[in-house]
Amino acid sequence: MSTTRAVFFFILALTAIRLSLLATTDLEFDEAHYWMWSERLAPAYFSKGPVIAFVMRASTAVFGANEFGVRFFSPLLAAGTSVLLFYFARRLFNATAALSAVIALNATPIFNIGAFLMTIDALSVFFWLAAMFTFWLALEKTPHFSWYWPLTGLLIGLGFLSKYTNAFELVSIFLVLALAPRLRQEFKHPGVYSLVVIFALCTIPPIVWNAQHAWITLVHLRSRGSLEHGFGFHPVEVASFLGQHFVAYSPFLFLALAWGVIGSWRRVNQQFKVLFLMWFGLPVFLFYLLLSVNKAAAPNWDGLALLGFGLLAIYFWWERLEASVLLRLGAVVAILVGITMSVIALDTDVLRAAGYDLKRSDPSDRMRGWKSATSALEKMRNDLETKLGEKLFLIADARDRASEISFYLRDKRVEGPGHPPVYIPESQDMVNQFSFWPRYDEFVELRPGAPRPEGEVYTEENGINLFVGRDALFIRNGEKEHVPHNIQAGFQSIEPVGIIEVRRHGRVLRTWEVFLCRNYHTLPL
Repeated sequence: MSTTRAVFFFILALTAIRLSLLATTDLEFDEAHYWMWSERLAPAYFSKGPVIAFVMRASTAVFGANEFGVRFFSPLLAAGTSVLLFYFARRLFNATAALSAVIALNATPIFNIGAFLMTIDALSVFFWLAAMFTFWLALEKTPHFSWYWPLTGLLIGLGFLSKYTNAFELVSIFLVLALAPRLRQEFKHPGVYSLVVIFALCTIPPIVWNAQHAWITLVHLRSRGSLEHGFGFHPVEVASFLGQHFVAYSPFLFLALAWGVIGSWRRVNQQFKVLFLMWFGLPVFLFYLLLSVNKAAAPNWDGLALLGFGLLAIYFWWERLEASVLLRLGAVVAILVGITMSVIALDTDVLRAAGYDLKRSDPSDRMRGWKSATSALEKMRNDLETKLGEKLFLIADARDRASEISFYLRDKRVEGPGHPPVYIPESQDMVNQFSFWPRYDEFVELRPGAPRPEGEVYTEENGINLFVGRDALFIRNGEKEHVPHNIQAGFQSIEPVGIIEVRRHGRVLRTWEVFLCRNYHTLPL
């Protein structure tokens, strides 16, 4: 069997396995939140571009609003990334080295998680690698113009509309062109400018949306980097940032990657391949390393650097592996450890089957217990409505809970066009995407001829609140001590009506406290 056929067989088999697992867990809360975006399509959202929403809208339109439908494209994107990596690495090195790169990538825990959960990272990584490949192809045809230039701009733009970090790929491209003497002439040719123009066109939707919404994404990104309170030097945070990579990428694979990158630095000005791959990894990594001086970044934030750095490590280690049986044995051990960690990350029940009891935190908790907890909540709501003789609307204490409950409610009872099935507490602060959807605390115009609610007072804008006088259920995490002030002040009375507890393997997985909130009245401005 040829190497290429072996790679395709490996990728197809792995993709089939991943597809078969998609419906085995509940949605993780980011997935549930992105699903809510897909139900309310927009040019951009509070923290991200629109691609994730449109992709989910397409898959759920075909397969339905279920776990398989939401996650369908994640294994396909992982397969696409693997195929691109193989062809790119084969072009850079050889087919056998390319096969090794594909195996190493698919043994990395963070990549396997991204091949299961449908989040922005799967899209971001795919478009980054695709643009990296087409940029290389454009350079191969220099100084002649080719359509690979604008195609690269489009791929970077689609990556940007998936995750704004993908804009760093422009920095990588400009650095490669500037630092390679023979390529500096490209700044005199139209190719690079066609790339920039196409990318710029892709930035229009989020720019227009943000201009209409007080540039809230910039405020969010500043908060995301923990810069709102200033910048300080915290060495422990840097150590935490680097340490998390040993877990997310598996210790031996990350050690080999780091060693390969550091060991390649002396050749960065001697071999163009090394320069190219180095500068497609360093800008993203250094940016998040710098942020981590203040507050440790999550290991997936700089995941785009994995692609350039990974290929660089393959290049560094390849001749050494061919010359040493011991190193080849070490590589096999590193791959097996990575695969084992990936399996555990996706299904911690493997540890329980082996006799290890996870008494404290279980990382898979993020993907379990939401459906059963929501089912219990829905029964509680129905029972109370029968008792009270009225319909109750739902408020959850946080975006994550509101999103999961919204997805798993059988009877979503949306109050109006664009309304979410579950609200978050009213606030004048713009805290997440819920702040931009219709809310229970907003005032709307009274339709012509509609009777005015009794006791309702018109504002200067001639608006009314349609939720005044209604009752609601407020759901909060059981670990919290107080009901938020905005809930207490917004209703005439608050009373606890039940606790929902989900257990798994004898351990409390999820606890919600539910409160009946009577007679809503708007807070004073």
